[in-house]
This record gives sequence, structure tokens and C-alpha cells, in this order.
Amino acid sequence: MPSAGDTRAPERTSEAGAPRGNPFGARFVAPLYLGASLNPVNSSIIATALVAIAAALHIPVGDTAILISSLYLTSALAQPAAGRLAEEFGPRRIFVAGITLVLVAGIVGSLAHSLTALIVARVLIGAGTSAGYPAAMLLIRRRAEQTGHAAPPREVLGGLSITGAATVAVGPAIGGLLIGGAGWRAAFWINIPVAAVALFLALAGIARDPDPVRFGSPRALASRIDLLGMLGFGGSLTALMIFLDALPRLDWPALAAALVLAAALAGWELRAAQPFLDVRLLVANGALTRTYLRNGLTLMGTYVILYGLTQWLEVARGLSAYQAGLMLMPMGVLTALAARVVSRRAAVRWPLIACAVLLLVGAMATLFVGSGTPIAAVICVTAVFGLTSGAGTVANQTVLYQEAPAAALGTASGLLRTFGYIGSIASAAITGTAFHRGVSDSGLHSIAWVLVAISALVLVMTVLDRQLARADRHHTNQPPAGARNPGPAPSTEPTRAEPTRTEPTRTELPRTESRSADMTTGTHTTPTPALDPARTALLLMDFQPVVLGAVPDPQGVLARAGEALAWARTHGAHVVFVRVALADKDAAAVPAHNKTFSQAVAAGYLTDGTAATAVHESLKAEEDDLTVRKTRISAFASDTDLPAELRARNVDTLVLAGLTTSGVVLTTLRQAADEDYRLFLLADATADPDPEVHRVLMEKVFPHQAEIISTADLAALSTAAQ
Repeated sequence: MPSAGDTRAPERTSEAGAPRGNPFGARFVAPLYLGASLNPVNSSIIATALVAIAAALHIPVGDTAILISSLYLTSALAQPAAGRLAEEFGPRRIFVAGITLVLVAGIVGSLAHSLTALIVARVLIGAGTSAGYPAAMLLIRRRAEQTGHAAPPREVLGGLSITGAATVAVGPAIGGLLIGGAGWRAAFWINIPVAAVALFLALAGIARDPDPVRFGSPRALASRIDLLGMLGFGGSLTALMIFLDALPRLDWPALAAALVLAAALAGWELRAAQPFLDVRLLVANGALTRTYLRNGLTLMGTYVILYGLTQWLEVARGLSAYQAGLMLMPMGVLTALAARVVSRRAAVRWPLIACAVLLLVGAMATLFVGSGTPIAAVICVTAVFGLTSGAGTVANQTVLYQEAPAAALGTASGLLRTFGYIGSIASAAITGTAFHRGVSDSGLHSIAWVLVAISALVLVMTVLDRQLARADRHHTNQPPAGARNPGPAPSTEPTRAEPTRTEPTRTELPRTESRSADMTTGTHTTPTPALDPARTALLLMDFQPVVLGAVPDPQGVLARAGEALAWARTHGAHVVFVRVALADKDAAAVPAHNKTFSQAVAAGYLTDGTAATAVHESLKAEEDDLTVRKTRISAFASDTDLPAELRARNVDTLVLAGLTTSGVVLTTLRQAADEDYRLFLLADATADPDPEVHRVLMEKVFPHQAEIISTADLAALSTAAQ
């Protein structure tokens, strides 16, 4: 969600190429939908081509399974990587590059004459199509922020899900039609015209990325994108795929390699300054992690039916590829309808519960499907899975958008797809294991029993997830998605003047007027006392990687903290860096009943001496600055006597900025007020994981103890004191 900054929406967007009317019109969303659909349609269209490919290349049908797993593995690796690259280099650049790669892959696959060449084409397709979804999510968020919308319209995110979910289901039908009429190569050359259209629409309808490409040295670039983290992630997933692909034979070395590489990856990411896979975020943000698991398991169940039932229809029931694909058409239609219905709802808990129930119902119904089952009944079973796929995809995407940090939305979106592809890889392994002695009714029933277990687990996870209910209550009370953010309503209560106190130890300073009426951004119309930089300390609190990942727009709030630091340097104000970190003795002293810090100790979040607990590298300390390490939430709970340090510098005024609003900012402001400091709070250099909590504190609580200003006000306030 955008930060509560300037809530006034411009009459037209500042982004070149944006329409003057609806900023989310067809010109903008059409290339996003088409680009995001390339991956799922390539995931499913190949299902009806496997038998024909095996016959043309004179290889067993089982050998063609690598064409499925190779794309899934590549996509599982490339989706979050593409998201990270989109965050670093710009979502439009990565989106266009991905589509171009799909165009090349379509040519390679169309000309291939061996299984190896087809594998290369599928890998290229997986890499290229992986850019579509995470880049689209970033572009949608960027458009919402630029046009002053509180969130993109629900139908925009819903459309992204609908195109993805529907193409997964209609892929076999499209594939069956194409392959039945034009041969198996159609599964590859179809990418050429589709990618060409998507490329044209993207270049015409999506504005250029505003920021220039910033490469820097190879070492710095590798650090920014966490190249080692990407490689470790890829290695662990590759080993996992080898293990799954070998089933029912147990490849213990591959499993051991996957576990060792995963452990090494977790250790590296805990130390990385800008982790590719934020392990701390996954542990701390349970709602986001559960969304990944729920999405992966749901798609595992859907793909088990998609691939298992397709093979069963062609072999056990003797249908052609076209007929098998046609039978799955109702599944695709219902996927789109269910996605559309759910996309119009703000609540997600009940759609997710319904999704899990339908998955269980479909699994149990599959137990009764056999060679003698009427075709109409088989179509009804597939329709149940269509409803599951549509509802689950949209609802899980909505939860992701709500829970993921804004600055990491590209990587987070890619990881959502990655978990889906891990589920898909597992589904291929399940299908291969069930049919390893031949495609039969008993193999289909074995798949169904596995699916019953998966769906029961999804149902239990969803019903017991209390965060879903809390999120529904919160977002039900928010403005409709797509509505322009009106800013806080003016208070109807009369303003009570604070009593004036004369303090012999304090210098009374002249007062100036700030500029507008928005408490959440920091400016308001009541008189504001000017400040004397020589007697002022800027407290930059908890600007650490371990905390930044938990708040919306971390890069934005970090940039404004940098502006405040530049002001302090220019005007001669004192600077205090405050960070939270626990040495071994501090961790040992944390009692079990301290919920916040006992959990941090158990997870190792706040260990002193790690990159995660250092002050962010963009905020450089100088020799005269004071840096304090605190062991509790308040800045005054430090390993130094902070009040004594401030008195020694003749400081009587504090300017506060920090993360989070409900944490260090709240506790430090309250204690500083009791210590009789004059207080200024930089609202735009402060953030909280919950924007509503941030708003309430800024509007209802903090004005009683501090002047709420923005970083832009600092220069004027310090000049007024001269």
C-alpha cells in the first residue's frame, strides 16, 4: 500500500503514456494481462502434446515429462529473480526483456528436431515468461501510487489472476485444438505471434521506467541483487526437482543435497544486507508464508488433476488430444468465472475456505471416476477443480498484495508463483509415480487419495488462520480499492490550547506556521515552534535491514530519513543513530514472558554484529555522531545513558524519525515528553507495518506531545530560529 504521503490525486498522471481518463484502462492493462498469461498457458498447453512429441521423436511418453518439469523448474527459479531484477532495473525493462526472450524461444522450439532442443526452448520460455507476473504487479502498484489511488481497483488485480488462472485450465483445450490441426510444433510456434503482440502493446501502452539503469561495479551489483542467494536458491530447487523426478525411486543424494543447500541458503540470507529470499520476513510474517504454502498446495492439487486426468483420458479412455482438451474447457470457463466473482470481494477468508472445501470434494469425487464413468460426470469433476483454481488464485494473490512489503512486491510476487511451481513439479512427480506401470484407473485413484490428503491439509490451514479474519475486518473498513485516497477527515472537535510553561533551562524560540492540514504527512495549520539546530538532536531510530523489510515503502521512508540527515549535517544539528541489537548477555537476560524479545531471541532476528542489525548503509555516521545500541523498544533503553549524552551536548529539542511508528517512535516519544524535551516528529520519515495504526497515532496520539512535521519543513523551521 502507498504510504500516507501526499493524498491529493493529480488530474492526470505524471507518467508518460498514461491515459488522461482511467489510469487503469485497456491500453495499460492489456499488455500486462497478455504478458502474465504467457507462463500459465505454456505450463498447460504442453499437456496435450506429450504423446504426439513422444511418437514424433520415437521416445517413451514418460521421457517427455522433462518438458513439464524443465519449464516448472526454470519458472520457479526465474519468477522471484525476475521480480528482484524488476525492483532493481525497472519493471517495464524486465517485462519487455522477458517477452523478447519468449519470442526467441518460440522460434527455437518450432525448429527443434530433438528432445534436447525442445528442453532448451522450454527453459527459454520459462525464463522469459517468468518476467510477466512480478513485473506486472510492480507496474500496477506504481500506477496506483502515481495516480493517488489507495490501491488499484480490485478488477485490475482480479484480471491479472483471471487471465493466469483461466489460461492454465483452457491451455489443454487450446493445445488440443492446435495440435490436432497443426501438429505438436504448434505448442511452441504459438508463442511467436502472441509474444509479438504483447511486445507491441507493452512498448505502446507502458511508460518507460523513470529511473536510469544503475549497474555500478560487478561486486556491488551482485550484492544488490544478492546473486549468491539466487544461485543457492536455484541449486536447492534443482536438487529437489531431481529427487521428485526420480520418484518412486528414492534418490537420497539429491534429497540430501537439497536440504544442505537449503540450510546454507538460509544461513547466507540471514547475513545478507539485501537478501533475495528474506528468511526473517518469512518467519516474522506468518500470513505471507502461509499464503505461499496454501497457494503451492492448492495448485499442486489442481495440476495433479490437469496432468493426471489428461493422460488418463487419452490412454485409458482412448480420446484424442483435441477431445481431451475439449473436455477440460468447462474447467477453464469456471476458473475464469470464479476468479471474477472473488476479485469483486474485499474479503478473502471465506473464498479460501470454499476453495479448500471444493478441492476436497473434487478429490473425493475422483475416487469414483473409472473407465465406465460417463463423460458428463468426468466433466463435472473437472469443473469442481476449475472453481477451486479460480477462487484460490485470486484470493491468495489478494492476501499477497496486502501482506507483502511494498518495496519487495516484485520478489514476493515471484515467490508466490515459485511455490505454485514447486507444487506443479510435485504434481508431475505424483502423476509419474501413480502411472509408472501404466495409465490405469487404479493409478488415477492413487492420485485421488494423495489429493484428499493435500486438500484436507489446505482446509485445516485456512480454517485455523486467524490472520485472514483480522485482515478481512481491517480491509472491509478501508476505502474501496481503486478509490483515491482522500486523506484524513478534519476533526470536528475543538482544539484545546496546551498550557504555556516557562522553563528557565530552556530557550523560548520563535514560532512559525507549517503549510497544510495533513497530520499523516507531517504538516498542519497550528503554530509550530521553530527550532535551534545547535540545541537539536536528530534521532534516526531502527533504520536497519531487519526492520525495514516489515514496513510499506521502505526505500521511500529511508530516502526521507536521508534527507533529514542531510539537513542535520547542513545546519549543524546533532545526530544520534539508534539501533536495536542483542549481544549474547542481553539475549540471555530476556525473560520468557517478554513476548516481543523472547520471540526475537528464539529466531535470532536481533543478534548484534550481523548485517541485519547494522544501521542501513545509506545512512553514514560521522565522527561526532552518537550511535547507541538499545536492548528494548525505546531509544532510552540503550547501552548508554542517552539523556546524559544529550545533556552533555546541550540538547533540549529532539527531532524523531524511525521504524516503527507503534514501536520505537511511540515509546521514545512518550518517554522524551516525560523528560520535557521539545519534540518534533517527522511523519514522512516514519512508518509502520499497519498503515491504519500509523494514521491513528499521527492524528490522535502524537500531536498531544509533539509537533508533527515533514522533512520538507525542517529548513524553514531552523531558519525561523535565526
